[in-house]
Amino acid sequence: MRRLIVTGDDFGLAGPVNEAIAEAHRRGILTTASLMVSGAAADDAVERARSLPTLRVGLHLVVVEGRPVLPLDEVPDLVDRSGAFPTRLTRAGFSFFFRPNVKRQLEKEIRAQFEAFVKTGLHLDHVNAHNHMHLHPTILSMILRLGPEFGLKAVRVPYEPPLPSWRASRQGLVSRLSWWIFLAPWMQLMKRRLRRSAIRCNDRVFGMADSGRMTRDLVLAFLRDMPPGVTEMYFHPAVRRCREIDETMPDYQHEREFQALTDPAIEQELLKQRIHRIAFSDL
Repeated sequence: MRRLIVTGDDFGLAGPVNEAIAEAHRRGILTTASLMVSGAAADDAVERARSLPTLRVGLHLVVVEGRPVLPLDEVPDLVDRSGAFPTRLTRAGFSFFFRPNVKRQLEKEIRAQFEAFVKTGLHLDHVNAHNHMHLHPTILSMILRLGPEFGLKAVRVPYEPPLPSWRASRQGLVSRLSWWIFLAPWMQLMKRRLRRSAIRCNDRVFGMADSGRMTRDLVLAFLRDMPPGVTEMYFHPAVRRCREIDETMPDYQHEREFQALTDPAIEQELLKQRIHRIAFSDL
C-alpha cells in the first residue's frame, strides 16, 4: 500500500502562506500543516486551522532563521542583537552541541514552543523543525524528552531516497547522492531513536532536494514512481509573494507550489495510482 502525507510548511509565517495552506486543504490535496508558533502570522494560522477541522496541524519548531517565543532576556545566547536566531546553520549546530548555556536556553525555548502550540487548542499531529534542525542530536533529544508531555506521537524523518528523487526531476544526481551519503548515518540514528521512543514516522520524503520547486510536473512524476509505504511530500505554498517570503526564501516558487497543490490533474493521478492521502496521526 502507498500512503501519502501532503504537508504545507511555515504555516504562520505570513498571511499569503496561511491562505495558500488553507485553500490547498479546502480544494486541493494538502492534508497537514506545520505551524510556526513564533511566526508573525501565527494567530491567523490558528484561526484558519480552527475553521478547518479536517486539517491536521503539527509543530514546526524554529531555532534558526526566526525569532523565539520567549522574551529575549531569557534566551540571550540563542539570539543576535536584533533578537533573531542564527542563520549560519553549521555554526548554530556546534553551539547547540558544545555550549552548556546555549543548551539550557535551547531546551527552555523548545518547551515554550510546545506550550504555545498546546495553548492553541489544536491536536498535535506531528513535530518537525525549520531547516530540518531536528536531525541535530541535541535538538532531537529535547524533542523526545519533552514531546510526550505535550502529546507527541509522530516526527518527520527527512530522508529522501536519491534515485527516485532524481528519476522524477532528472536534475542534480551528484548533489542528491552527496547529500544522501552525508545524511545517511544521521537518518539511521534518528530512526533508531524514534523506534526506541515509540514515536511514529514516515518512511521517506520528497521535496527536500527540490524545496521551493515542487511544481505540477514534478509532483506528477513523484506520484507515478512512488515506492510502497509512507511518503511525505512537503511544500512551501503562498498565494502571492510578501516581505517575509522574500527575506527568507527569495528563490522559492511559492505560487507555483500552491497551484500544484490545487491542480485537478494531481488529484486524478492520486486516484489513478491508488495512493491514499493521510496525516501523521493516521499512522
